[in-house]
Amino acid sequence: MPVLPQDHRFEIVPDWVCEVLSPSTQSKDRVIKRKTYARYGVKFLWLIDPWSRILESYHLDDGHWAVSGLFQDQDEVSAPPFDAVVIALGDLCQ
Repeated sequence: MPVLPQDHRFEIVPDWVCEVLSPSTQSKDRVIKRKTYARYGVKFLWLIDPWSRILESYHLDDGHWAVSGLFQDQDEVSAPPFDAVVIALGDLCQ
């Protein structure tokens, strides 16, 4: 039988992470997790606030997060790494 790992370590860094913010965890998502994702080289980060209907899109630039796009309400989202498609923000924030 396989043995489950005793920690939360991933060995492969994802290209993209999307955090759905909640009032109780958004400060951790915005500060602690963003720093961790940058340190490990995650290339793209989306922060979605479903209550405010806002999507913030970032890309990693020389180890720091740079804004790729800011979207709200009924905007159509076209942001890296999925900029080849258009997504209605309203579909993401339901």
